[in-house]
Amino acid sequence: MDMQNEQRKEQKNTDSPGMDENHGGVAVHTEADMADHEESDSHDENFELDHKIEDYSDYSKKQLVDLIKELSKEDNFKKVDAIVKEIRPLFDELKEKERIDALSRFKSSGGVEEDFEYKGDTFDIAFEANLRLIKDRRFQYIRQQEDKKTENLQRKLELLEKLRVLVDSLDTNNQFDTFKELQKEWKAIGPIPGPQAKTIWANYHALVDRFYDNQSIYFELKELDRRRNLESKLELCARAERLTGVEIIKDAIRELNELHHEFKHIGPVPIEDKDAVWNRFKMASDAVYARRDHYLHNLQQELQTNLEKKIQLCEEVEPFVSFQSDRIKEWNQKTKDILDIQKRWETIGGLPRAKAKEVNKKFWSAFKNFFNNKNAFFKKLDEEREQNLKLKYDLVNRAKELRESTDWESTSNELKGLQARWKEVGPVPEKFREKVFQEFKEACDHFFEHRRDQFGRVEQEQENNLAEKMAICQQLEQYAANGTGTVDTLHELQQKYNDIGFVPRKDIASIRNQYTLAVEKFVASLADVSEDDKGRILIENQIDNLRSDPNADKKIFQKEQAIRKKITKVENDIAVWRNNLEFFKHTASAEKYRDEFNDKIKTASDHLHQLKEQLKYLRTVS
Repeated sequence: MDMQNEQRKEQKNTDSPGMDENHGGVAVHTEADMADHEESDSHDENFELDHKIEDYSDYSKKQLVDLIKELSKEDNFKKVDAIVKEIRPLFDELKEKERIDALSRFKSSGGVEEDFEYKGDTFDIAFEANLRLIKDRRFQYIRQQEDKKTENLQRKLELLEKLRVLVDSLDTNNQFDTFKELQKEWKAIGPIPGPQAKTIWANYHALVDRFYDNQSIYFELKELDRRRNLESKLELCARAERLTGVEIIKDAIRELNELHHEFKHIGPVPIEDKDAVWNRFKMASDAVYARRDHYLHNLQQELQTNLEKKIQLCEEVEPFVSFQSDRIKEWNQKTKDILDIQKRWETIGGLPRAKAKEVNKKFWSAFKNFFNNKNAFFKKLDEEREQNLKLKYDLVNRAKELRESTDWESTSNELKGLQARWKEVGPVPEKFREKVFQEFKEACDHFFEHRRDQFGRVEQEQENNLAEKMAICQQLEQYAANGTGTVDTLHELQQKYNDIGFVPRKDIASIRNQYTLAVEKFVASLADVSEDDKGRILIENQIDNLRSDPNADKKIFQKEQAIRKKITKVENDIAVWRNNLEFFKHTASAEKYRDEFNDKIKTASDHLHQLKEQLKYLRTVS
């Protein structure tokens, strides 16, 4: 009886890991307490390591949609909710800005605000669809977890009943093996609903204590089991010590939490080894936590460095707020400069949460103010174009007054003067460009057609003009063949060519093609000129030729539209090829296809750059 009492006392001292031990009046947490604490904090810790440095305030709508698509596949709903809470207001702000801009354009084109209806774009639809998907998956996940916990509760209740029957049984054959199997099965069961957890755990430990108390071979079995437990805990210690070499700290923390869970559920060890094995496990854990703390410290330093860099960019962008100019080229250059600063801004990582909103607001306020000023400038430019439209209609009305005149010489000179003044007048609003030009052209053509009917000598003049233009083409080809041409030479011959009058109608297309090919050969032969400059020279030459055409405005407009169509096609091709690359990303045998698509994308990107430079030049001179 004394032996059994001693064993019960020893069992209670060693099998109760939830009790505090006091040494010198200071509470020391046991291994079970620390395991509970670390397990409860694991998800929050991993989430902080993964996501506390993210800053989405400078994301575009496409980036936000791509992000929420990834979140819709994520199973960590605490992480998902935190990020959605951050990005939802940002997306709504971008969406509202686009709605306001669309409303402004609608009203500018004569619409009434009450008739305006904004449907959003594909990004808006995709964003809302993925929000609903996240909500549905969260609901399904929570329901599955609750069902699983309920199922686990039922399983543990059944195990408690089996354990109760085992404890009360008088048959001692294979009782200990059965008991260990029940313990193993108990450990394998996942979490149960919170309200029942503490009661179930207390009942389980009460039955375990009763079982040991009822065993006639209690001491021998307990010592054997404790030795086995010691081996298991020493293995966990070794695994915890190896975690100091794991490169990714969040993976180390995650695995350490799993080890704490296992350590907690392994039974007691021999009394003489209890403190040593726990201290070894705790030291290994502390080493991992020290690495985590060091990582977080470095992270804060990195965020502080990012803050300093972005403050510097805020200072760089501030002068753009006060920039003013009356030249399109200067506005375009400043736009390029501020967009370069924006690119540098986007390469910098996240900021400390306390400072992120303030710094982002300062930068983007200056950014938006610059573009507001730019929009005001182009609004004024539009007003000037309205004035140009009035001037051109004055020329149209005068041309209509002269269209029936038979004073061929005087009227011809006056109409040519009107045409020269027409070219000097700046651009008009695009929606009136074609209409006003056609009216002016029709009035001029009407007079000159009548004059041509009266003067057959014009045909000879046109033949002479054709001969002169062909001679200039031959000169260009000769310079190209000899490699002696210069840009100044090209400009001189180009001016001569444009000063020559009309050629016979039947020869217009052929001489134009001959001249275009001659210029291309000439430009290609320029040895000290880069490819970009050659492209610019060619487009300048084409625009100068179009300006000399009676249909100059129309031709320039058509040229601009043609370039825009090419840009759209090349951008679509690049998008398709990049999408195709995604299909080969994880296929080792498709390396040659990836190289082929990468080459296509590079060539197309170079072509796209040239097209955009041509369009930029067209918009500058139009």
